[in-house]
Amino acid sequence: MNLDAATVRRNRLMLLAIFAIFFGSLLFAGVLRFSGWRPAGSKNHGEMLQPPGDLRKVVPLAKDGKPYVWNPVERTWRIALAPPRSCTSECVELAREIELVWQLFGKDADKVHVLWIGDVPAGAARPASLHELQPSPALSEGLPRVNDPQGVPVYVIDPNGFVILRYAPGFDPGGLRADMAKLLKLK
Repeated sequence: MNLDAATVRRNRLMLLAIFAIFFGSLLFAGVLRFSGWRPAGSKNHGEMLQPPGDLRKVVPLAKDGKPYVWNPVERTWRIALAPPRSCTSECVELAREIELVWQLFGKDADKVHVLWIGDVPAGAARPASLHELQPSPALSEGLPRVNDPQGVPVYVIDPNGFVILRYAPGFDPGGLRADMAKLLKLK
């Protein structure tokens, strides 16, 4: 079988092009990975807490004195906030935003509890899954930077009792909804 020089050269160039495309894309992906770039769909809107707050051993008490149990088997996620007593109009607006986010979960809304630590101000929205808890030092200790001078932060607590996300005061409620929608898909 005689192959002319042009055919051999073309076949070699084609082989080199295949190698360049394959290894070039791997190299490009490695550069992106190690530079810290991530696609927009894999980023959190809230701050991922490292290490997460641990509330597993804390047994919060409801306003009526009954314990609120974490019960990880139910796979219930929680949105928690612990505003100071002096919070009034800001908390009414925050409660409205939290209720709107909760309503947008639709069929998954029953898998999310809203934990309000302290007194809910008069006139504030009350989602159906609202649980009013008594403030306690152990509960506040598990919520990182809870006493923010800029306002009231909001937290996401996983079914096991770990505080995994923190939303700074003045956060975008759409970001909370997007993050929770991703978490609710986890089984």
